[in-house]
Amino acid sequence: MKSFARSIGWLFAGGAIGIFLAVGQGVFAERTTEGTLPLEDLRTFTEVFAKIKNDYVEPIEDTALLEYAIRGMLSGLDPHSSYLVPDDYQELQAGTSGEFGGLGIEVGMEDGFVKVIAPIDDTPAQRAGVEAGDLVIRLDDTPVKGMSLGDAVKVMRGEPGTDIVLTIVREGVDRPIRITITRDVIRVTSVRSRALEPGYGYVRISQFQLRTGESLREAVDELRDEAGDDGLKGLVLDLRNNPGGVLNAAVSVSDAFLEEGIIVYTEGRMDDAKLTFSAKGSDILDGTPLVVLVNAGSASASEIVAGALQDHGRAVIMGEKTFGKGSVQTILPLGNGSALKLTTARYYTPSGTSIQARGIVPDIALDRVRVSQLDIGQGVKEADLARHLESEGDEDDFKAARQSQQDEVEVPLAQRDYALFEALNLLKGLNILNSRS
Repeated sequence: MKSFARSIGWLFAGGAIGIFLAVGQGVFAERTTEGTLPLEDLRTFTEVFAKIKNDYVEPIEDTALLEYAIRGMLSGLDPHSSYLVPDDYQELQAGTSGEFGGLGIEVGMEDGFVKVIAPIDDTPAQRAGVEAGDLVIRLDDTPVKGMSLGDAVKVMRGEPGTDIVLTIVREGVDRPIRITITRDVIRVTSVRSRALEPGYGYVRISQFQLRTGESLREAVDELRDEAGDDGLKGLVLDLRNNPGGVLNAAVSVSDAFLEEGIIVYTEGRMDDAKLTFSAKGSDILDGTPLVVLVNAGSASASEIVAGALQDHGRAVIMGEKTFGKGSVQTILPLGNGSALKLTTARYYTPSGTSIQARGIVPDIALDRVRVSQLDIGQGVKEADLARHLESEGDEDDFKAARQSQQDEVEVPLAQRDYALFEALNLLKGLNILNSRS
């Protein structure tokens, strides 16, 4: 108990009583409250601390117990608040710049399991087939149940080139799926773009990073130059499986398409958590029709953009109901190099709607459609029939010729990406309506 007493400091000032936990020179947390301190609960805490110190099967340091207590406090609040040790804090900072190590998935906790919010484009997890909404129940042979989110993330991280097996439960699949993923250095390209057809552009934002707003504007400029004298007739903004990211980046992307009005505002207990972000007065598309694609993996910053453009009537939102993360996390650095990621506010769309645990409902709903790619000669063939005559000639030459034929056939957009196909058709329809008006 003496060692614990050295780690607890009591502060009395002007009738307010505060308690802070300190290890060495670093202060973990400080809280000042008016009125009576919950002394009975604190006695219980010190009693539990002492029993662990004295009776646990192995010796354990005070600093470790205090860290566990801090983690427990934060994990009990909500799925997004957490304690970041120095290494985790540094990786989080690196992630906002677009390069970090791992599998390439944004995760949270649900019912004690790791839930995939969204796989990030062109990462090991996405290539291995991990999907938004998957529940991870085992990491290699270790059950996830009972782990904190931070501990689970640590297991998933590791040296590039090493493998990990994720056992996942997926809605609509009867039994767990085992997926082997090779860890890699994740370099996220926030914005990708291309022309779908002459005059119709496509911009994909996979994650909101510090420079996403600038990259979006550059991508639209390139599409406009490619379109030539006729200019852009419509744009698809793809936010599917975008887990979010930096709030200011979401504001910048929304502002690119809005001329006026509120983009998003936040409400919290502290005055500095009450913020309002408004458009600055220019639409980079000059009113050109805009369709935004979303799905269940579109979360947080993605929902800010979709909500702002929907409320202002600037874009048609198409796809599935979004994830429903309407809270804002603030990173609070601490003196020992660690940090708190603490939920400090809820955000609201311009109409005053909170999407927390509700999501953005699309203007045009699309069921999740899975269409396999075109397979030349699909169906029953002569070679499948019993007692068929064998072919003449070299089989290898025949296979090579057939493969060359397949390579020359472009898979229709409706089969490659049904939602994008529908978005393009909608843009064309909006253009017809605009020309008639």
